Amino acid sequence: MAEPTFAERVTASILEIRPAEQRVARFFLDNREETLINSASSLAGMVGTSDATVIRTVKALGFSGMEELRRFLAADMRNNPTPSSRLARTLTGVGSDLISALDMTVDIHQKALERLRHDITPESFEKTVRHIVAAKRTYIFGIGPSSAMASYFSIQLERFGIEATPLTQTGLLLADQLLRLEENDLMMIFAYGRIYSELETILDHAARCNVPVILFSDTLGVKLRNRVEQALTVQRGRTDLLSMHTTTLGLIEALLLGIAKVQPEKALASLELLNELRASVSGKRMDLPAA
Repeated sequence: MAEPTFAERVTASILEIRPAEQRVARFFLDNREETLINSASSLAGMVGTSDATVIRTVKALGFSGMEELRRFLAADMRNNPTPSSRLARTLTGVGSDLISALDMTVDIHQKALERLRHDITPESFEKTVRHIVAAKRTYIFGIGPSSAMASYFSIQLERFGIEATPLTQTGLLLADQLLRLEENDLMMIFAYGRIYSELETILDHAARCNVPVILFSDTLGVKLRNRVEQALTVQRGRTDLLSMHTTTLGLIEALLLGIAKVQPEKALASLELLNELRASVSGKRMDLPAA
């Protein structure tokens, strides 16, 4: 079993420790660079607590002391860099002129899309298309930047005649969105980096409802392979640089084309109806390309 990340370690312990220690643990999680370089006394001053509380928190998280926590955190940051560290590394590689930002980005996207050809096998692609076509309803989960992907995918599926619902809420609001999930539905998940509480809840509920899950992820496929029907590897550019989503969008577009290929009459009829509705709303034809 893979060693838990620092975030997973904090999440597993946070409800079992005292409120003052919870505050310190959250500070560690949200301020990793400061935690890495500062003493217990300095960290206590930043959090507004005592040195003793900082040390108790360190030990409550399973570390023998600050030194062991720093070693673990340094390794975790190398393997799971924060958005700020990713951006810093990306800017270092950009160079002195702005046009190099375009050149670097296009180069990263080209390499990521080429890798997608190798990561997604013909069998896994066809299986995913067949699952979407066969489902009564398709739910698509994504939070943060992935929420835009989930919403876009849902809109496009609806245009192709597939009943689809984006799940983009977190916390208690997600529970309301999951109420209608039932057998013969399909759950698709965009999740990257770590396993968080919303993801755990969806996986558990999908299993209870006997709903197949298709996971889109860069690193979670191995960890969750026994809990999902299909794990599609989708890299977000270079792992040490700013996350980019062209590969995810490329796979979404390819799946949409695959769905239209499998059931062209349904897709065309749905788009024609959309054109008619748009004309009714606007008072003139606003044709979308149907083919």
